[in-house]
Amino acid sequence: MTSGGSPAMPSREGPRHIAIIMDGNGRWAARRGLPPSAGHKAGVERIRDLISACKDRGVEALTLFAFSSENWQRPPKEVELLMSLFYSYLRKEARRMAEEGVRLRVIGRRDRLSERLQRAITEAEDITRDGNQGNLVIAADYGGQWDIANAARQLAEQVAAGEREANSINEQTLAEYVQLADLPPVDLLIRSSGEQRISNFILWQAAYSEFYFTDTLWPEFGEVELDAAIAAYSQRHRRYGGRDEDGGLKAQA
Repeated sequence: MTSGGSPAMPSREGPRHIAIIMDGNGRWAARRGLPPSAGHKAGVERIRDLISACKDRGVEALTLFAFSSENWQRPPKEVELLMSLFYSYLRKEARRMAEEGVRLRVIGRRDRLSERLQRAITEAEDITRDGNQGNLVIAADYGGQWDIANAARQLAEQVAAGEREANSINEQTLAEYVQLADLPPVDLLIRSSGEQRISNFILWQAAYSEFYFTDTLWPEFGEVELDAAIAAYSQRHRRYGGRDEDGGLKAQA
């Protein structure tokens, strides 16, 4: 694994790290005359197949946006359902992931989650800790702004304690304290359902990511859609603000 502190060199190889905003569960259910709960349950079922598909395609890390900091504003019954599904998923899938060599981790604020869910997260992370065949990251009660502020707060505390000088803090230093710092940089960020925004997800880590938006609703996102996203990624030339071979300056990848 490489550090997430700086972008990798430009490459036409497939993405090492894919992040996905899983959107469209509610619309999928509504189109079928089903309650939102049916959409969320169907969305959870996509994760298992997607993990296997990513492993088969050489993807080292898959990060999924499961529950944002702003999702607490949803109706209480829907929030309760999402938390229940998350708990059930952890309890059911941790052993399977361990057998497949997939390491699970959860990023985001845990202090606002129930004690039962916090215990389930810790147990699932412990069970899969030795996985070396891939990484699954679930972002729960996560926000990109919170992530950056949390990293800045840790560094500020070190300065206040006399453990570092303020002028030692730069982009590389901060990158070591945001979530996912020990994983490869996020190469490809996918959002399903047709929305074209990243909704406060991995703001720092997505600085040089390629974006891919699809109209496919999350419960229908499968290997065909994944391959389409990877194919689009492979056709792009990532320059990281550098120059083309002909010397043309590019403002951004």
